[in-house]
Amino acid sequence: MNPGMITNLDQIFVILQHRVAGLFPPLFQPLVAMILGVLGIIAVFPGIFALTTVLERKGLGRMQNRLGPNRVGPFGFLQPIADAIKSLTKEDIVPRTADEIVHFLAPVVLVVAIFLGYAVLPVGRNMVLLNIDAGILFFFAIGATAELSIFMAGWSSRNKYSLLGAMRAVAQMISYEVPLLLSAVVAIMMTGSLAPTVIVQAQSGFTGILPHWYVFTPWGFAGFALFVVAALAETNRSPFDLPEGESELVAGYFTEYSGFKFALFFLGEYLGMMSIAGYGITLFLGGWGAPFSFLEFIPSWAWFFGKLFLAICFFIWLRGTLPRLRQDQLMNFAWKFMLPLSLLNLGVAASWRFLGEWLGTGLTGEIVRWLACAAVLLLAYVLLARVLLRRQKISPRSYRYAD
Repeated sequence: MNPGMITNLDQIFVILQHRVAGLFPPLFQPLVAMILGVLGIIAVFPGIFALTTVLERKGLGRMQNRLGPNRVGPFGFLQPIADAIKSLTKEDIVPRTADEIVHFLAPVVLVVAIFLGYAVLPVGRNMVLLNIDAGILFFFAIGATAELSIFMAGWSSRNKYSLLGAMRAVAQMISYEVPLLLSAVVAIMMTGSLAPTVIVQAQSGFTGILPHWYVFTPWGFAGFALFVVAALAETNRSPFDLPEGESELVAGYFTEYSGFKFALFFLGEYLGMMSIAGYGITLFLGGWGAPFSFLEFIPSWAWFFGKLFLAICFFIWLRGTLPRLRQDQLMNFAWKFMLPLSLLNLGVAASWRFLGEWLGTGLTGEIVRWLACAAVLLLAYVLLARVLLRRQKISPRSYRYAD
């Protein structure tokens, strides 16, 4: 394929943005380009959300030996449109004693905060709305607003189930935010930058046909695994979906929500899942980079969305496979396993850097460095797992029936 054609295909959305903005006076061109970027985010990711709901319901249906949506449209793929119409036309019920203003603002704050996180997410080469030096810091800072919105929803509803769900959600998100941040720090340490585009470019090289993705190093693999687990807890996905445990709390913090406001919470949960998956791809999986050197002719944005699709499938698979944790298991796992392993991984990443300078860049030095760092992490994993299992004191269940 012609190199010029490959470049044009890779930058097709950037070229279209510049051409549309070029139709306006020079003074307004930056503003128009920014508006087009915002519209692209608002159009693309909610569209992926709509497809994800069908994919998840049909995928879980297959896992549970049922069909899933199959009535609206061909093979049920117009089900999201029916759900949207139902949400828009359904009655909006607000409890009489609720704080109406806070009750209304909670889902709006959640969705706005999550959309702001997409502003610094690079979805392809030269395809990022705000290319700022502290992009990763911005994402984690703005993501903390989600905890505030969930607390607003639970507190304003004047419902004990909602308040309990909100408190469980806030405790869970604060607990897992610490290992989430620490797992991301290793990629920032090795790159020396908080800019997502710089982190992706640092992983853009190849050795033979294999890429230099951070996940292929011991500290990168451990960081990626910790990031995925913490991301599941941050987005309330199974098996960490305790804030909306229907068997205990009806529906958690959005028990008193209906109609379009409930749909906003539903949208925010899936957009948050895709957002945090996108940053996991950026930090550890090379972002828009190709998995093999001979596939670089495929557009960068296609690789990013392909990886995002696989991440979504992974989340769906986990939801259909793993049972929900108990609250004590959730908190113990965060503070007694995730946090120590995340802190140790920071030391392993630093050791990787200094061992590389000490042993040199030869094949023998690389093997020794790899084995030493992997051995430390594997030993820590085994010891922490043994300690936690020993303290659980697992015993046979006993059942008692009412007379």
